[in-house]
Amino acid sequence: MTRVSRGVTKHHRHKKILAQTKGQRNSRSRMYKRAHESTLHAMEYAYRHRRERKRDFRSLWIVRISAAVRAVGLTYSQFMNALKKANVEMDRKCLAELAAREPEAFGKLVELAKAHT
Repeated sequence: MTRVSRGVTKHHRHKKILAQTKGQRNSRSRMYKRAHESTLHAMEYAYRHRRERKRDFRSLWIVRISAAVRAVGLTYSQFMNALKKANVEMDRKCLAELAAREPEAFGKLVELAKAHT
């Protein structure tokens, strides 16, 4: 069987890994072994944090809605329960946007919620 020299394949693989760690500091972007470790960790974090981002945004929306309804004398849970009773089906993202950008429209939702409390 003939001998296969792996130089070209290895070089391409190393270049690919080093390109992925381009913005990192020191040996993480220059030495293959360190760069490979760094890439593996970075990809794990990216995968994990794509899922965490969804949780983070949901909690942010809840905090914003809660702050807006506390200003008018309700709690977050009372407000959400009253909206459910009033058959208002808006997601938390939209409610948070209304609370921040259009207080008049949000105020009408609060009045509707107070009527169903």
